[in-house]
Amino acid sequence: MSVTDKLTARLPVFGDHGDRHKDVVAVVKLHGVITPSPSPLARGAINLGAIESALTRAFGHDRLKAVALQINSPGGAPTQSGLVAERIRQLADEKGVPVLAFAEDVAASGGYWLACAADEIYAHRTSMVGSIGVISGGFGFTGLLERFGVERRLHTAGANKSRLDPFSPEKPEDVEWLKKMHGQLHELFVDWVTQRRGDRLADSDELFTGDVWLGQKAVELGLVDGVGSLREIVKKRYPDAEISVAEPKKPLLARLGLGAPAAASAVLDAVAAKAAWSRFGL
Repeated sequence: MSVTDKLTARLPVFGDHGDRHKDVVAVVKLHGVITPSPSPLARGAINLGAIESALTRAFGHDRLKAVALQINSPGGAPTQSGLVAERIRQLADEKGVPVLAFAEDVAASGGYWLACAADEIYAHRTSMVGSIGVISGGFGFTGLLERFGVERRLHTAGANKSRLDPFSPEKPEDVEWLKKMHGQLHELFVDWVTQRRGDRLADSDELFTGDVWLGQKAVELGLVDGVGSLREIVKKRYPDAEISVAEPKKPLLARLGLGAPAAASAVLDAVAAKAAWSRFGL
């Protein structure tokens, strides 16, 4: 932990006068699509690089009683989901403090993976929780280049290097390969949820189908421990503690209110992020 982060962790919050003898519940906001390459046009993004400073500050308080994860995410990249969740567990074990997760609008797919890093999970009665599955999508542009008179030249070394190329006809063997990859990732997801939730999970065939449920049903299935908001639960559990929010550091341009140029890749990233939220009506 750097000297800067240590000093930041001790700063007073919410107008408090800086009573360093008060217990602290640190809040980390995990809002957005989980992606290794955040776009300046997307609705926020979660990855280990973006969230590391906030996690370090949250777990760095001297009188830390607990860390609360405020989650609002439709999911995204499985590797970043795993990296962030593992980092949370590492810091929690080092500090010896409980971690509570609170689902807001949605904690689905990778968002629920993050929630399972907590010792307890809570949701609002209207929260959408679950989606324990794997999904990927794309577009097929076969014939598009020919229509505009463009010749594509693709050269590879390795028979499978061009799998699922969007400008080539889809091959059954490529689809079968993708399904196997999905199956392996799904098993890892199920193992993680089972490891973290243990015997709290209901004996139900519904759990790992990729479906989502509202808060109370998620409680019945054992995916969450109760229905309630962050401030409600924290106030009840730690009535004398102050809440300190650890925000992820924003890039310089974002702090100045400026965005990066709207390159084609950034626009596509924003469209993909919007599609991820739209699956849950958001």
